[in-house]
Amino acid sequence: MGVRLMLFLVAALLLLGVVLGTVAHAPLTVAVAVGAVIAVWLGVFALREHQGRDRGTSAH
Repeated sequence: MGVRLMLFLVAALLLLGVVLGTVAHAPLTVAVAVGAVIAVWLGVFALREHQGRDRGTSAH
């Protein structure tokens, strides 16, 4: 279990580095727009998950 967790953390940090490197080269307006889209997407996902738990079923 510990090895899997470490591999996951390494992969997550690698992906984070790639994403941050890409955002560093993008114009600020593009980075903010993409961030807003991701925030809305995560908000909709959280709302659907919350509603699914209220009904006792999965929102999938």
